Amino acid sequence: MHEEQPEAGRYRVDPAPGVPRQRRRQAAEAPEAPAGEGRRDSRRRAAAAAKRQRRRRALKWTAGTGALLMVAGCGGVYYLYRHFNSNLTSVKVQLGDEAERPKAAGEALNVLVIGTDSREGLGREYGDAGSVGHADTTLLFHIAKDRSNATVISLPRDLMVPIPDCQSAQGKKIPGSPRNEFNNSLGQGGRDAGCTWKTVEKNTGIRVDHFVQVNFEAVKTLSTAVGGVEVCAAKDINDSDSHLKMTKGRHVVQGEEALAFVRTRHAVGFGGDLTRIPLQQQFISSMIRKIKSDDTLTSPTKLYKLADAATKALTVDAGIGSVDKLKDLALDISKVDTKNITFTTVPVVDDPQKPERVIFKQPDAGQLFSMVAGDRSLTETAAPPAPDGAGSAAPTTPAAGPAVDTKAVQVTVRNGSGKRGQSGPTVDKLQAKGFAKAAVGSDAPVAASTTVSYQAGQEAAAGALAAALGLPGDAVKPAAKADPKAGLLVVLGKDVLAAPTDPAAVPTEAPEDLQRVQADDTDACAK
Repeated sequence: MHEEQPEAGRYRVDPAPGVPRQRRRQAAEAPEAPAGEGRRDSRRRAAAAAKRQRRRRALKWTAGTGALLMVAGCGGVYYLYRHFNSNLTSVKVQLGDEAERPKAAGEALNVLVIGTDSREGLGREYGDAGSVGHADTTLLFHIAKDRSNATVISLPRDLMVPIPDCQSAQGKKIPGSPRNEFNNSLGQGGRDAGCTWKTVEKNTGIRVDHFVQVNFEAVKTLSTAVGGVEVCAAKDINDSDSHLKMTKGRHVVQGEEALAFVRTRHAVGFGGDLTRIPLQQQFISSMIRKIKSDDTLTSPTKLYKLADAATKALTVDAGIGSVDKLKDLALDISKVDTKNITFTTVPVVDDPQKPERVIFKQPDAGQLFSMVAGDRSLTETAAPPAPDGAGSAAPTTPAAGPAVDTKAVQVTVRNGSGKRGQSGPTVDKLQAKGFAKAAVGSDAPVAASTTVSYQAGQEAAAGALAAALGLPGDAVKPAAKADPKAGLLVVLGKDVLAAPTDPAAVPTEAPEDLQRVQADDTDACAK
């Protein structure tokens, strides 16, 4: 079936949804205005056309990636924007005391993707009719600070973990549990996505920035919107529980068959949740490739269907609860090359108290979580290119020559982070590294980034100080006002609150035998 190509400079959905052909034909055939009104009408029409053009330019979108590409690629007019916005469902989550949460990831992003097994409105075909839905499939999607790579951690539904106390969006207090299935962090006792969010943060030490929740219908509609997703079976599969009947080999699945594929677990591997996870990783990887392909990106029809299906099927947190914000997130994630997206499953072992359940395998699980919290990649990636052909990605810190006597260097530390109590620990750190004369100064106005200011002749000492704090070269600057008697000045910015871990403490290698699937692997097959 031939699909109309987009006009130069913008995507066009033709026919426009909700505008019948007959009405557009009637408008085209309408008689011209009387001569006396021509000039005025021409000006009005020209102004209206200019306004529509501005809206079109403002609403041009390009595609994002993966399960988060829900608003990918549709350009259009204002009514499309309003249509997609009205599709979205957002929830304001209650996360409790900010001080008890993990430190912010800075410019890295952590998005929790929650697949719920809700059967509401689906009848008995999928079993457990009317179930409000639990955390059936959960993925923690980490996007690196430099957008060069992403790590996606699957958390098994049968994992035994402590579930913290939480609060629903309506303010209802829900008691936690010292030991429960991760599956029950959603749905059980009225727990919403915010409870799953808190459970993940408490058990991984990784701060979550946003969540996206999908249900059975999302799998069916999204796979159909892109024209099907290619999957592979290493053997014939006949699963009476998921209703999947599939012969050995490659298949393109969508709708009901796509849902059956991601739900299958009894007819593959050892028949449990851990053997179902690689199927889901294979499916999502294939969908990422399909969405990023030219076949999708050059089809206005597919792009419209994808955006419409996704915005209807997803529930998100209030922080990305509009098409604009969701689009920005999707475009940010789309910067990651498919070959640098690594799917993995958190290391687990059988639970000695409940053999049919699992618990974290330590220290492997903690090692993986530390790597993600410290923005350390599971994928080998090249360093980002230096700007303007320079030899490095950031300016070089002034060298601290051997003549620098750190014990004699006067250092004043001022707190501009916006949070009290940050100067003291920094002074302690500097004194431990030889800057004996480091001292706390008065608070400074809030600053975005930490800086080191120096007077003429103090360049080497400033370089040594920046190195001790782990700052980039462009954080070191000449003082705005010359003062021969002044020492070095450190102004702490908000970035000190975002530093998740001392880089030296972050593991450099992943645990041995860690299960992995690369998003560009077209040879993965369900076994």
